[in-house]
Amino acid sequence: MEGYILDWANMLLRWVHVITAIAWIGSSFYFVWLDNSLTKPTAPDLKDKGVDGELWAVHGGGFYNPQKYLTAPKQLPENLHWFYWESYSTWMSGFALLVVLYLFNASTFLIDKNVFDMSPGAAVGFAVSYLLIGWIVYDSICRLFNKNDRLVGILVAIYIAAAAYVACHIFSGRAAFLLTGAMIATIMSANVLAWIIPGQRKVVAALKAGQPVDPIHGKRGKQRSVHNTYFTLPVLFAMLSNHYSMTYAHKYNWVVLILIMLSGVLIRQFFILKHKGKINVLWPAAGVAALAVVAVMIAPQPRPAVAKAEGADAAATSVSFAKVQEVMNARCVQCHAEQPKMMPTAAKGIKLDTAEDIKAHAQLIYQQAVQQKAMPLGNVTQITDDERALLGQWFEGGAKTTN
Repeated sequence: MEGYILDWANMLLRWVHVITAIAWIGSSFYFVWLDNSLTKPTAPDLKDKGVDGELWAVHGGGFYNPQKYLTAPKQLPENLHWFYWESYSTWMSGFALLVVLYLFNASTFLIDKNVFDMSPGAAVGFAVSYLLIGWIVYDSICRLFNKNDRLVGILVAIYIAAAAYVACHIFSGRAAFLLTGAMIATIMSANVLAWIIPGQRKVVAALKAGQPVDPIHGKRGKQRSVHNTYFTLPVLFAMLSNHYSMTYAHKYNWVVLILIMLSGVLIRQFFILKHKGKINVLWPAAGVAALAVVAVMIAPQPRPAVAKAEGADAAATSVSFAKVQEVMNARCVQCHAEQPKMMPTAAKGIKLDTAEDIKAHAQLIYQQAVQQKAMPLGNVTQITDDERALLGQWFEGGAKTTN
């Protein structure tokens, strides 16, 4: 029953997290596009009101005319909308999902003893510290070098690359990718909580009190908001990466992570410039090139053909299914069985404790355990290369269960 409850918590939290992330990223993308698409007004009445930019758009059968004021309208509306709950809800649901799925199962999801041998408690401590330190370092860079946006961007990029390297040498590959994304997402949400919204509140308070507005609040908020839009695509990849073990299971997974995140930044740069009317295809070309490098780098290597004696047929080199089942019982059924020992219920609903189940999942076994070497997760059951080769030979020989 505990496993069933955790599955429901996982499903509902993931659902909420995706919904709120769509709302946050959607509004963020929209306002970046809007800010870069505004045109100077020509109508005298708009200029008199202090409108600095406007846009006409059509959507859903209606016409819209958003306007941006140079400072603020002469009379602030009472129903002023604040964009912050989208950010907070995304982070809170994401952190809750991290706790339910990873921190409660640290020995399975956070730890790979071949990478770094540690206790579950230490793994949880490192994971939470990783998120906190990420914000502290990032915020310190922005505070110390706030007058030089280019230098801030370079230093932040260097820190994130270094953090990705560290994560991939402490946690399992899957956890390292996700935690790096969670660290950047924490920075994004903390930017909203600690700088963007407080700055906007101070501006509104000054306007209502009839006091001059300190422009520093707008500059700081703008800087953090720009950072957030560049962070978006790297975070989205990191959050989706757990479905693609070919990326995080590679020997140099930290290079893979850095290059794919970089590609996201380069592609995002193209769209930001495009909103301003500047089209430079070199940005997305560079992003695609980075992805191509990764694709070649992590491509599975062909397995050497099994040597056969002259005149021997395929049956002579086939693998006994009894040996395959021995590997399943020793390395896989701990998580994939009717009553697994390492998990409350069978992971992903996949069971490998009968010949019929093994045969039904032969393709998946070959993909995950032989080609990508992603399973067992973190190699917690210590499967050997010889055992992987045996499974590969069995699958390539027809995945028979009768011999």
